[in-house]
Amino acid sequence: MSSKTSKDRPQATARAAEIVREYGPFPGADSVHGVTHDGQRVWAATGASLIAFDPESGEPTRTLAHACDAGTAFDGTHLYQIAEARIDKIDPATGDVVASIPAPGKGSDSGLTWAEGSLWVGQYRDRKIHQIDPATGAVIRTIESNRFVTGVTWVDGELWHGTWEGDESELRRIDPKSGTVLERLEMPHGIGVSGLESDGADLFYCGGGASGKVRAVRRPKGLRS
Repeated sequence: MSSKTSKDRPQATARAAEIVREYGPFPGADSVHGVTHDGQRVWAATGASLIAFDPESGEPTRTLAHACDAGTAFDGTHLYQIAEARIDKIDPATGDVVASIPAPGKGSDSGLTWAEGSLWVGQYRDRKIHQIDPATGAVIRTIESNRFVTGVTWVDGELWHGTWEGDESELRRIDPKSGTVLERLEMPHGIGVSGLESDGADLFYCGGGASGKVRAVRRPKGLRS
């Protein structure tokens, strides 16, 4: 099932994103790609290793050596990590890969999140978000965007994704059925969003690409639908 998109679709008015904290850069990590939250720690995919850090202190607490060049997700037990053209399911206690599935973009994938028993995968230049079966990688449905898609997250039934084109980057809440943009949070000029994950409450954690940083952005309370 695929939703329709339109270049003429009315756009929500952008508001300034409220960055409440910055983390990193972390030792030995030049970039941050995917980001996830396991209920206690934030995990950042830095290319060659996954780094977990305490969001209160900002201090790294775990490092798992693993290829991680795009999105990261957590299903309550396992981490999922995009590594080139596959998605690896990882035991966070040991770092072992317990399963792998093909990534839908075959290497052009960006964001990753877990919600309602499915993985949701951003396709950067294809401007799409795929819901996929976490056991097989089969695409269940596709949502189209009108911007490059970076990180993806669900919170309280809301679907948000990051955008990053040139020096402009936003967090966008979209209607998961139509793709209509419902809210836009505009990052300061020159600050990009690579990975994206909600903490399940009031914050989004945003990967900062080549800055090597993770930024906490306040989730707005208004305009709920």
